[in-house]
Amino acid sequence: MPVEIRELQITTTVQDSGNTPSSPGVSSASNEDMIAKCVEQVLEILKEKSER
Repeated sequence: MPVEIRELQITTTVQDSGNTPSSPGVSSASNEDMIAKCVEQVLEILKEKSER
């Protein structure tokens, strides 16, 4: 007999530490490079979808 879930509750706790989220030893330049690569990949995917 299948089980049907009618309601799902998710609770979270958010803490604002006031610091920017970055890993220790990672420079902001490498973060910017990673963001640029992600943006480039997203734009490429959107371009492929629009060509279909």
